[in-house]
Amino acid sequence: MEDKEEALKETVQEENKEVSKEEVKEEKVTPAAQEQPKKEDKKGLFKKKDDEEKKKLQAEIESLKDKYLRANAEMQNMRRRMEEEKATLLKYEGEDLIKKLLPIIDNFERAIQMDDTNLEDEVSKFLSGFKMIYGNLSTTLQGYEVQVMDVLNKPFDPNTMEAVMTEEVKDMEPNIVVDVLQKGYTYKGKVIRHAMVKVSK
Repeated sequence: MEDKEEALKETVQEENKEVSKEEVKEEKVTPAAQEQPKKEDKKGLFKKKDDEEKKKLQAEIESLKDKYLRANAEMQNMRRRMEEEKATLLKYEGEDLIKKLLPIIDNFERAIQMDDTNLEDEVSKFLSGFKMIYGNLSTTLQGYEVQVMDVLNKPFDPNTMEAVMTEEVKDMEPNIVVDVLQKGYTYKGKVIRHAMVKVSK
């Protein structure tokens, strides 16, 4: 009997031990199993945040690239404009001086238009001197690409001429230059003085 009772006790104790082991296993498994989805959830949240930050940073980079390219293009345009302006200034640097010389040439032309056949010898000598000075001035200005505009008997052009008088002329179409009252000049292709003209109507 005692042997049976001892055997029963041993089996009960063994069963209790097995049950307690299973409970411990369940307790160990349960928290780990619960923690895993939490960790995965946390990883998912961090991943979303990282993706959003990456997108923001990429957008900022693109914006900065665009601003840089625009600023660079503006700088190049400004440099090109400055170089063009500088080249233009250098090209026409003598324009002011030439404009001041033109009225002097006008006066010489008026002086040499006098007929020197009926003049005294001294006045005739002065007139021939004027003609020489006028010739030298004209040659010098031509060397600097100053040209007289050829406008007589040409259609009126408001870009190069200034109409101060009109006149009816038979057998001539309207808006044709019939007389040049003051010569017009160009300097290296640029109009520096408009021609004052009489136009047919």
